[in-house]
Amino acid sequence: MALLEILHFPDPRLRIKAKPLPAVTDATRRLMADMLETMYTAPGIGLAATQVGVDQRVIVLDVSDEHDEPMALANPEILAKEGTEVMQEGCLSVPGVYEDVERAERIRVQALDRDGKPVEFDADGLLAVCIQHEIDHLNGKLFVDYLSELKRKRIKKRLEKEARELQDSRSPAASPRL
Repeated sequence: MALLEILHFPDPRLRIKAKPLPAVTDATRRLMADMLETMYTAPGIGLAATQVGVDQRVIVLDVSDEHDEPMALANPEILAKEGTEVMQEGCLSVPGVYEDVERAERIRVQALDRDGKPVEFDADGLLAVCIQHEIDHLNGKLFVDYLSELKRKRIKKRLEKEARELQDSRSPAASPRL
């Protein structure tokens, strides 16, 4: 397994709409395993392939308290939504930002599991929110898109500044001229 680089907002690759997989392959399972390792290390509770620069409809998540119930889904689709709830969300691609987002309270999901078998299930609460959040990523949408334009611009400026400062701190000091 390998740790993958997580893209950060406003990276334009986060806006790419992921392509469906024709089948779950060994390469897909390796990607799922690497994504789970990356998610747990980050740490987070969900990760979409687009967040690691992979243009495939794959998500992984684990909302369990002990982080011992990983889920890996290919080509996930929401078949039905019911109710609404507001929950504070964060995102590995938007580090340090947490905001309230309104989403469906209950959903019906269809996908392929890590063995490529079709699965269909109901989800509610945090699991429903997490799945909706990750599927949004696969569609090129981020949770900051649910916020006001002013909040989104402030977040973008702050993250761009932090990225520049990090880049500057990694650059070797300029050599003195003699």
